[in-house]
Amino acid sequence: MLRTTWVALVLYCLMPFTTTNAELTQEQVREKELAARSLRKAVEFFQEQVSVEGGYLWRYSDDLKLREGEGQASESMAWVQPPGTPSVGAALLEAYRLTDDKYYLDAARHTAHALVRGQLVSGGWDYRIEFDPDKRQRFAYRTDGRSEGTNVTTLDDNTTQSALRFLMDMDRALKFQDAKIHEAARFALDSLIKAQYPNGAWPQRYSEFPDPKQYPVMQASYPESWSRDYPKPDYRSFYTFNDNSIADTIATMFAAARIYDEPRYQQTAERAGGFILLAQMPEPQPAWAQQYDANMYPAWARKFEPPSITGGESQGIIRTLLMLYRETGNKKYLKPIPPAIAYLRRSLRDDGRLARFYELHTNRPLYFTKQYELTYSDADMPTHYGFVVGAGLDSLEREYERTKAQGHAPTKPNDDIRKPRYSRSLAAAAKLVRDAMDERGAWVERGELRAHDTPSPTTQIIDTRTFIKRVGILAQMAAIE
Repeated sequence: MLRTTWVALVLYCLMPFTTTNAELTQEQVREKELAARSLRKAVEFFQEQVSVEGGYLWRYSDDLKLREGEGQASESMAWVQPPGTPSVGAALLEAYRLTDDKYYLDAARHTAHALVRGQLVSGGWDYRIEFDPDKRQRFAYRTDGRSEGTNVTTLDDNTTQSALRFLMDMDRALKFQDAKIHEAARFALDSLIKAQYPNGAWPQRYSEFPDPKQYPVMQASYPESWSRDYPKPDYRSFYTFNDNSIADTIATMFAAARIYDEPRYQQTAERAGGFILLAQMPEPQPAWAQQYDANMYPAWARKFEPPSITGGESQGIIRTLLMLYRETGNKKYLKPIPPAIAYLRRSLRDDGRLARFYELHTNRPLYFTKQYELTYSDADMPTHYGFVVGAGLDSLEREYERTKAQGHAPTKPNDDIRKPRYSRSLAAAAKLVRDAMDERGAWVERGELRAHDTPSPTTQIIDTRTFIKRVGILAQMAAIE
């Protein structure tokens, strides 16, 4: 299937669904039934042949012999980091909410229990879950009653946050009656609160909770000097914005406040908002760093992430400030935004984009060579990392003005789901999805297994992201009224 066709398909499904008839015609009913059967077939294949104990990975060879998440995976392993297990679970839960078919609720519950089995004693999740009984002994999984072994909760790449949000959504869908899911979600929330630093930040990952005496609350500032040579720090405990980890955790806490109707979760989110205010750098660079040490200085993380002001994460932080204002109505969250946007505009490259990193004080863009030497030139950059990022400053400014005018507008619990109406575009999208399915119920496509040495750069794969998107389309069509 041509890529442009699928892009058009996704655009179709983002359009409002409008009906052309007061009642469904016989042909429309037939299309609805075909979508329902295809949806069931696709989910049965993923549950019965792809799943490991209810858990999922990112990509598979079409014969399911090769498997991977961000790295290679075995047949006893699932991935938590999106688009892994929580992402599939959310798609299954959405299929249930649209169709009212309990089969999908049971499938989503099975996936939720896989996550429960992967929860660590530290309260959150690692990137992956191991289900082999012998290999599980290397991990401190709560359900196994083990306190020894790998016990590192990671907030990187929306890993723990996505797992927790799916468990909370499942808990609510099950009316808080599944004790294992309910207890796991609550334990994870409590652990995140304990892991929060006194200034409101979170680390990238943790295995134990911080000693408040070691983390004084102070405003971010510039260090007198910083090493251009990589010092190989243990950056796991740093206050970390990288990959939107704090933003994802704030959104998770606001969701918890809505689902469980408990103010302490919103208070936790607001404490993190206070950290964002503290972390804004002074002029002449009033934006944010990727990570800070305990002295609130921008700090090194990986060998290609220097102490600097970031043109990437700073844009996500501005969106988080807007979310904080909408949820709380507190104007203090709006105040940092105009100077940050003005600074980012001053920092635009000649091509209209932003450097990921800007040198402290001088504001010169920083890059790395393929040998990971720090440089001011973008002529020899590694390709695995975004050292140059898009600039959505016009969009941010419009959202700022719109949000400021709208005022306090907290997100409301989504108790009801709007059933889609029939449209020709939705029907066409569903037909494309049905026609692309093989006899097993799988969607096989050309792609790359990046963690494996395959004979060629492209091969026939099953991609979890594709499953999630197409299940969503079929569920919409199966639910038309």
